[in-house]
Amino acid sequence: MSEILNANPTIRNASDLPSRRRLGASQSLSKTPQGLFASVVPASAYLPDPFSPHSSDSDISDEDEDEIEPIDEQEIYDLISPISDPEHPLTLGSLSVVNLPDIYLTPTFPEKGAASPLTTLTVLITPTITHCSLATVIGLGVRVRLEQALPPRFRVDVRIKEGTHSTAEQVNRQLGDKERVAAALENGTLVGVLRKMLEGCESGAV
Repeated sequence: MSEILNANPTIRNASDLPSRRRLGASQSLSKTPQGLFASVVPASAYLPDPFSPHSSDSDISDEDEDEIEPIDEQEIYDLISPISDPEHPLTLGSLSVVNLPDIYLTPTFPEKGAASPLTTLTVLITPTITHCSLATVIGLGVRVRLEQALPPRFRVDVRIKEGTHSTAEQVNRQLGDKERVAAALENGTLVGVLRKMLEGCESGAV
């Protein structure tokens, strides 16, 4: 990045960030990457589901669904807050680009009760400036991190928080378009940026 658009962002102290780190099970890096993001992060960085007693989702039976440990908003925040900003040597958590109150978990079929294994995860991101040119890259980084760390029962939706970016509608269309995302991840330069952003997460920061 030849020119920093926001040279003096507001920075939060790490001790002030909400956190409930799940050390131990979440540091077992053994899952083979699959799907859209398989080429973005090395195989060793893909996590198994640390929140489920099962080795894989294919092992889950109808009788076992109630045993799945719920994942809450705090645990999602702990997954994405260590992601590095592509422009600053700081995390998205310390820059308040991701915030705990802007994370929402919604059962996909609420009429069937909270026991439904399918959940829509919505994360609203707040760029440090309203004309941030890297908003799409940041959104991709958050999406890649969640897709790699969470089991398939989650449907991930990452978007710009309303009123925080001048071209939020355009960025949200890009982040929500699977074909556009797939095409973007064929760009070697962009993949390199995403790998750099996720380095802190790959080292077991969750």
